[in-house]
Amino acid sequence: MKAAAPTLAEFRATVRDWCRDHVPPDWRRAQTGVPDDEFVRFQKEWFRTLRGPGFAVPHWPKEWGGGMPVAQQVVLYQELAAHDAPRLVLPFVSIHHAASTLLAAGTDAQRERHLPAILDGEIWCQGFSEPGAGSDMAALTTSARKDGDTYVVNGQKLWASGAMHADRCLLLARTDPGAPQRRGISYFLMDMRTPGIEVRPIRQATGESHFCEIFLDDVILPATDLVGPENEGWRVAQETLGAERGMTMLELAERLGNGGFRWLVELCARPGPLGTTPLDDPLVADRLAQFEIELTGLRALCAEFVADDRPGPADASIVKLYYSELLQRMTDFGTEIAGLSAHTQLRKPSSSGWESGAWVLDFIGSWEWTIPGGTSEIQRTIIGERGLGLPYEPRGNR
Repeated sequence: MKAAAPTLAEFRATVRDWCRDHVPPDWRRAQTGVPDDEFVRFQKEWFRTLRGPGFAVPHWPKEWGGGMPVAQQVVLYQELAAHDAPRLVLPFVSIHHAASTLLAAGTDAQRERHLPAILDGEIWCQGFSEPGAGSDMAALTTSARKDGDTYVVNGQKLWASGAMHADRCLLLARTDPGAPQRRGISYFLMDMRTPGIEVRPIRQATGESHFCEIFLDDVILPATDLVGPENEGWRVAQETLGAERGMTMLELAERLGNGGFRWLVELCARPGPLGTTPLDDPLVADRLAQFEIELTGLRALCAEFVADDRPGPADASIVKLYYSELLQRMTDFGTEIAGLSAHTQLRKPSSSGWESGAWVLDFIGSWEWTIPGGTSEIQRTIIGERGLGLPYEPRGNR
């Protein structure tokens, strides 16, 4: 007889017990100020630890190591956030963007080759943005010229997170320069060890070098690395961006609503030099109450979004916009309350999220979420046009 599935309460108890036994108790200290190789080692080890009980890729189909019901995924991310578990920072693109692209548009051979490799630790980055084509992704100029059974790629990519550690890259390149912008782009799975690729880390305001430039000089890609039909890469890219604006928000919302809010409350309850606390100010208490209301709405919105089999055309943009701007307001408020002393905290744990409690660094980092994957302005345009049915903006020859 087949065993009955655990209730949500039983599953929550299982996850709690697992977290108590497996979340490294001192990981924040151990991951602060570490060199890149130690960060990479820790991230890969933590991924293997999560993979054991099926917690690494619960959103994947069952045949590929996932299949967890959505209600259980919500519980899982709630408990990981409540127990302050490290984030999967390094495999983020691999398990979300690359996987969603392969599952939606890849061939059987591509899925069979790359999904097991991701589960074994293969790291991916994303090569979409360019110096002249950031939010306007359709304006990209990196070219891929067909040459027999290969494509010869030339160009430059920008803001490629973690590219210095990546084994593969989700690459967009123009294969038909004469076609309208969105109709002449193709999508490739590029091996980062291919000759002609140069990766240069970009030093950020925080002192980190999370983003990179990728220079492509006569890089030869086999035609088997093409995803979807030639010149249909724009459509395939929407699957990638949908992962960034959708499913990943569930985990991020739980982390912001749990640790992020808890640290903000603790900061406001900390006595100052005169013995009073910021929380004694009714305006501060009012702001915290407002944040709690917004966080409750965000978490409910994310849970509803991932549970919906047929989300609306603008739902993912609503979630992304809501999260990114709430994150920015909360970290801005934390920076204001923390005062000048926060400006001396120049390091944060490498495996944390955007709500580490290092307020100035968190606020600077929060701008990442209002720009990549479509700026807040672009999200509002999508919501207006696709969600509310407002007239479309003129787009020229696209």
